[in-house]
This record gives sequence, structure tokens and C-alpha cells, in this order.
Amino acid sequence: MPVLKADSTLAAAAAIELAREAAVSIAEPDTVGEHVAMVMEAERLATHYFRCTSSGYQGWRWSVSVARSPRQKHATICETSLVPGEGAILAPEWVPYAERIAPGDLGAGDVLPYRQEDPNLQPGFEATGEEDIDALAINELGLGRKRVLSPEGREAAAQRWYDGEHGPRSEVAEKAPARCVTCGYFVPMAGALRRTFGVCANEWSPSDGKVVSLDHGCGAHSEADVAPQPPSPVGSPIVDEYAVEMVQFERPAAAPAAPTAELSDVAQAAEAIEAVETSESTDVPDVAEVAVESGLVEVAPAASDQAPAEQA
Repeated sequence: MPVLKADSTLAAAAAIELAREAAVSIAEPDTVGEHVAMVMEAERLATHYFRCTSSGYQGWRWSVSVARSPRQKHATICETSLVPGEGAILAPEWVPYAERIAPGDLGAGDVLPYRQEDPNLQPGFEATGEEDIDALAINELGLGRKRVLSPEGREAAAQRWYDGEHGPRSEVAEKAPARCVTCGYFVPMAGALRRTFGVCANEWSPSDGKVVSLDHGCGAHSEADVAPQPPSPVGSPIVDEYAVEMVQFERPAAAPAAPTAELSDVAQAAEAIEAVETSESTDVPDVAEVAVESGLVEVAPAASDQAPAEQA
């Protein structure tokens, strides 16, 4: 493409000032910066660029196209716009909704749009109208769906599962004592994927209910066991004889002493009673008499004995 010669009329200072005034007329106040460049678009047609000073449009430029007719000695404004320059902040390219959703984005109530041309699917078995053939295909072989997994889709799924956290290269599998293929909780899959994958049915495993590869593994393997460990030695107890724990107790108040009889008097009364009980005499003396005779009890004089003394 031949290089166009710059038009002196369109590159003149008057044309640049005219282009600036056109940009200022449509821009926000104080957002038109210095003149950046002029580009010849065609013969007698050029575009002037001015820096945009708006903080929200960094890297953008004001574009003003000017032209002149043959033998015309002044420029004429054609159009004015704001265009991105080098390093401009741009919005991401628009992506259709069907292609915007990533795996794991689907939540409860969300519905994916129908994809007519899905490379992972292919047409399934169509009923022939013959009862025996249709029954075999639908009931026994599990067909009867409008579309089934294609070889490409099956291969993509197998590769994704094998490279995931339930494949042989995960940290859990690398530290496992044995592989899933020898585990009693391993349930093989049906179809072509049976040779590589199965489902874990061990509730103690981190892969419970997940598709696992044959060479995956974990610590919940049905045949694994914990190696017995020798008991840890326990040293002799250490008693700190110099440590003193100060404990303060409150002494209970002393109860008042109850009056007590002399032990000798009580002993003599007990001996007198025992002697009476063991006596062979048929006449059992009165306990009071025994007590008086032994001198343990004193008998007060009767009132009749005291009366003469008082009269005297």
C-alpha cells in the first residue's frame, strides 16, 4: 500500500485547532489533552488524535477526521469520536451465555441452554417398532435415550477423571497403602469405562460416592491396617521435695462442753446394779435402796422431820 503524502492544509495549525474545538464540543470539560498524531486516511482526508485525560478512559484518544475538497484551502470536520489507543482499558470480548458458563457454575434451579451440536454426544437408539428388539435395546442395554455419549465425549470424561483428585496422581493416592482395584468397597462401572474406573462405596473414604480410577487409593482401603507401634517409654515420676504449697484452713468454733458425771460414781452405780441382777436371793432389793446404801444418792429429810426444828 503506497504511503500517502501529508496534506499541508490538513496538517496546518489551523486544521489542528479546528479539530480540537470539535473534540471539545462533544467531550466532558477538561478531558481533551494534547495533540498526539495525524494520520492520512486517503487523499485530502486525515485524522487528528488528541489524548483523553479522563481518569476512566486511560489510553483512549479523541479522533477527529478532517477533509478538504480539491483546490480548497481550509479543512472541514467530518466526524469526531473516542477510540482506544495502545494500552487502553477495554471491556472483555462478549461471550454468549451458552459458552460463558464454566464447570461448577451450575446451582440449584439453574438450567443450561440446549446445545443442538454437542461434540460429546451422538444420536442414541431409535425404536424400530418391533417389540422384541426394542425391549432388548431399552431394558437390557440401557438405550432408548435420544442422545448418548460419543467416543469423543467418553474420552474427554475419562481424561478429566483420571487427571482429577480421584486419579492416581493425587496426594491421597500417592500416600495410600494400596490401590482401589484390590479394595472390597470398589464397585466397577459398566461399559467401556469399566476397564479404568469404578465407584467408591466406602463411607470412611474421601472418595465415597465418587468415580475413582483403578490405580487410585486412600487410607480407608479394606485390606489396609495400621502397623502396631511399640509403647512409648515412661520415665520415673519426679517429686519436687522443695516445693511447698501453702493451704489455709479455718478452724471450726469449739462447741460448749456438756456437764458430765464423775466417772467413779457412774462405775460404782453400774457395779451395784450388776450385783443386784446376779444375786441368787429371791428378794430383789429396790434399785433406789441400793443406791442409798452405797452412798451414791442422798435422801432429803421429810417435811414432818423438819417441822419441830423450825418450831424450836
